[in-house]
Amino acid sequence: MGYPKPRLWWTSTDLSETGGSSKEFEGHGITLGGKNMSRAVTVSGGPSGLQQVISVGRHELFADEPKASGGHDEVPDPYELLLSALGSCTNMTLRMYADRKGWPLKETRVVLTHSKNYDKDCVNCEQPAAMLDRIERRITLIGELSAEQRQKLLVIANLCPVHKSLTSGIDVQTELVDPSL
Repeated sequence: MGYPKPRLWWTSTDLSETGGSSKEFEGHGITLGGKNMSRAVTVSGGPSGLQQVISVGRHELFADEPKASGGHDEVPDPYELLLSALGSCTNMTLRMYADRKGWPLKETRVVLTHSKNYDKDCVNCEQPAAMLDRIERRITLIGELSAEQRQKLLVIANLCPVHKSLTSGIDVQTELVDPSL
């Protein structure tokens, strides 16, 4: 049985198709205010249930929640998608670096897990080591690499753009938009 597709309320990703203003389409691979923006990600949920359709340009992904959280557990949950972004960015960064150096990296494999400590939320929050969220990333490098090359690739993994975004403190700005726009 395939994933039941929720109704999409708005999926247009092209300014010319809708005649919308550039403010509405921030992140569609265009430049706004001198900043290069990635394509916008549009997430649509239906009138019931937790299943979501994620549209990025011509690509569609899906998200859901585990059954214990009220979902159908047919596709990854939002945290699993976040881990997927970090893992794929890590692999791409390592691949580009190894290729540029001419190193014999045959394959990279990243296994990630996320945990949240709900029992101790904000206990000792003033301490830098107090963490509410934790991502564990285990990297396997396959190839005839020296110990020095492996250590350098470990350093490079922490320089992948998604890792840097997640560890830099992200400014998420949220606003309500009139559905008639």
